[in-house]
Amino acid sequence: MRIQDARAIVTGAASGMGRHFALSFARGGAQVVAADVNADALAQLQAEAQGLPGQLHTQLCNVASEDDVVRLVGAAHERMGGLNVLVNNAGIFRDGLLVRADRETGAIKKMSLDQWNAVIAVDLTGPFLCTREFAAKVIEAKAGPAVVVNVSSVSRHGNVGQSNYSAAKAGLVADTALWGKELARYGIRVGAIAPGFVDTPILQGMRPEVLQKMLQGVPLGRAGSTEEIWTGVRFIVECDFFTGRCIDIDGGMSV
Repeated sequence: MRIQDARAIVTGAASGMGRHFALSFARGGAQVVAADVNADALAQLQAEAQGLPGQLHTQLCNVASEDDVVRLVGAAHERMGGLNVLVNNAGIFRDGLLVRADRETGAIKKMSLDQWNAVIAVDLTGPFLCTREFAAKVIEAKAGPAVVVNVSSVSRHGNVGQSNYSAAKAGLVADTALWGKELARYGIRVGAIAPGFVDTPILQGMRPEVLQKMLQGVPLGRAGSTEEIWTGVRFIVECDFFTGRCIDIDGGMSV
């Protein structure tokens, strides 16, 4: 599939990687619906997209809400006259150790169930809902070929302090393989990327000494750019013989 032929939904599109993905689709001549929970940031994104070769629409959506996702997919289908690309990018963090003993008092502190549920809802249930509704719409409209790109993380291999996030991102890779098998008969491909540290506002807000310590674990010695991560998304969209697999784009962290 050519980028200019895409009619895409990008979730978590108001900032970071999602913002770059949405603008890159529009720069490439595609139609894209940028979805997020941040109305102000979506308005800024839409303004920035003015004058680009493609068309960028926005839609408020909490991907953990089934009703929101159904509305998103229906509205995107109507606005663009069909759908053929979904990028499941929305994600949140609620980091904490599973359990730890306080050094001074010995009191046991635990990751709360709310921390667990919040991340699983957005980072795993969200892609499930979005992919289910997207695939159903594509199949119903006989609109294939189509492609789903899931944004996982290097944390899928297990990262200290991220029981919830690691579980969600590992589960998303497992679902990528499963959905790739299930949906192939309908002409729907499913791929995933697993970024490492990426130069987004989250990293930019860290203290330099903390960031430097983190980057010591990256064989290439630096964070990736959003453009470098976009090349992985673009590859999956454009390579019609790719499905069911995850591409690590992490500077060698998972080697």
